[in-house]
Amino acid sequence: MIIDIHAHCSPKQSWLTYDPVKDQYIPWITVSELVKRMEEEGIDITVILPLPSPESTIEPVTNRDVIEFCKKYGSRLIPFCNPDPRLNAGSEKTLRFIIEEYKSEGCKGVGEITANIYFDDPRALSLFRVCEELGLPVIFHIGPHLGGCYGLVDEPGLPRLEKCLKMFPSLIFIGHSQPFWAEISGDVKPEDRNSYPAGRVAPGGRVVDLFRSYQNLYGDLSAGSGYNAISRDPEFGVRFLEEFQDRLMFGTDLDMPDQNIPQLKYLRSLREEGKISRKTYDKIMYRNAARVLKLDLE
Repeated sequence: MIIDIHAHCSPKQSWLTYDPVKDQYIPWITVSELVKRMEEEGIDITVILPLPSPESTIEPVTNRDVIEFCKKYGSRLIPFCNPDPRLNAGSEKTLRFIIEEYKSEGCKGVGEITANIYFDDPRALSLFRVCEELGLPVIFHIGPHLGGCYGLVDEPGLPRLEKCLKMFPSLIFIGHSQPFWAEISGDVKPEDRNSYPAGRVAPGGRVVDLFRSYQNLYGDLSAGSGYNAISRDPEFGVRFLEEFQDRLMFGTDLDMPDQNIPQLKYLRSLREEGKISRKTYDKIMYRNAARVLKLDLE
């Protein structure tokens, strides 16, 4: 079985973002296109993450969008909710009300949080507090700075993330994005945090330290950032996958129709070549996600 912990799609044809390199606007993958890709790639279940924050997309996909189209596909699609922490000026009462409602409608977690505020902004802390109380994991995107990007902002070394890991020990934080995974290496430069650093992974990486220190930190291996973290230094990547096999989860971050999924082929090859055990592979590909999301797969 394969569970994709991180994907996006739209209920209709619309625009996702602007690509300055190609000087063109990129369309969303629609829900029907995504289900077709699942069938082609052998993915059994996909978690769909709303993107309501204006920093991250041109035409937002709302919580209600995701809940409604997941209902049409039954158990194949699992909805997360993603209320912007700035909702009603960060009212914890409002966040609790709306997340309780979304949970009652089948949402299994919260994210991908992309609001461009500090990771420990009081409004983000209110969101984390509610999620911990309701037993819902959160997937977060880290942004490198305020303005001109999306994601919860943290400095080099991820001190604000660590603060929150300590504050909410019962809340599962699922890490994602370039500034998160770049910190897997101890020699990452500040100017490289929002990219895909190449070469061997140096000892002392902050992400490795945080994984060893905080059992509530999990890793989302989606997108180029997750793939780069485990493939840039293959020997290190195998050790990392084996050491943290109980807290790493496969994901695609699909949001475009023709998007490549390099980590799927890579993880399969590691299993087939015996570089990671079948037990480790199964945990990463579906068992950890099933446990975190409280899925009954029997």
